[in-house]
Amino acid sequence: MESVITYFENIPSLHRTLILVGGITFFWILEGILPLFTVGYKKWRHALPNLFFTLTTIVVNFPLAFLLLKTSRWTIEHKFGIINWLPEMPLWLYVVLGVLLLDLIGAYTAHLVEHKVKPLWMVHLVHHSDHHVDTTTANRHHPLESFIRYIFTLIGVFLVGAPVGIIMLYQSLSVVSSQFNHANISLPKRADELLSYILVSPDMHKVHHHYVLPYTDSNYGNIFSIWDRIFGTYMELDREKIVYGVDTFPNEKENSSIKGLLKQPFHKYRKPTTG
Repeated sequence: MESVITYFENIPSLHRTLILVGGITFFWILEGILPLFTVGYKKWRHALPNLFFTLTTIVVNFPLAFLLLKTSRWTIEHKFGIINWLPEMPLWLYVVLGVLLLDLIGAYTAHLVEHKVKPLWMVHLVHHSDHHVDTTTANRHHPLESFIRYIFTLIGVFLVGAPVGIIMLYQSLSVVSSQFNHANISLPKRADELLSYILVSPDMHKVHHHYVLPYTDSNYGNIFSIWDRIFGTYMELDREKIVYGVDTFPNEKENSSIKGLLKQPFHKYRKPTTG
């Protein structure tokens, strides 16, 4: 475990890029082998706006990364944060708790708030308005959402007191987990069910992308499913019944246009209806 943390403390930018690109490539190929939905759509054309927003996410986060590092160093120097206040523990447990808590604050809580606060929902809508969810949907976030998610991650680093190695490990796991649970892949139902007791599985997250409430407001987790189970936001829906998108924003042409998606947060608020 020590060697893993040392690696992530010093992970080169090239390796982080390879994790992002390699994950998309791997799950893209797997989607062709084990597809969940085989409805015909032009995969490359569908991917273009999603890849555009992946790039804007990188552009937003890259120059702000130094704040994460500075905050992390400050918490370590001042012994501030949850994992620094706990009794001494084995390194592996220290790392697991750090990743768990960063996932709770930086992913689950951020996601929950985006669904409950109207202006933030309109920003997050860009992610939900995809009519063909696949691995490229994972990073389909409006630049404003990338900034919002960054703020929550920064708060998480501050409250948790996470060192740089744990932050980089968490972010790498978060990227791959999101690519995995958005991927248009069909795991054996029992395997997916068992996996969902600990991690966010593809079937579990697809429920969150169903086009009507209450399913849209469920299964907020990214890496770990335990937060949804603990806080009562876990829901199930048969995979064959899932319809992607948001019922109050049904225009697929607009929802597939970079220009249309950039404007989407500035539309009048329209809450999804209950199915």
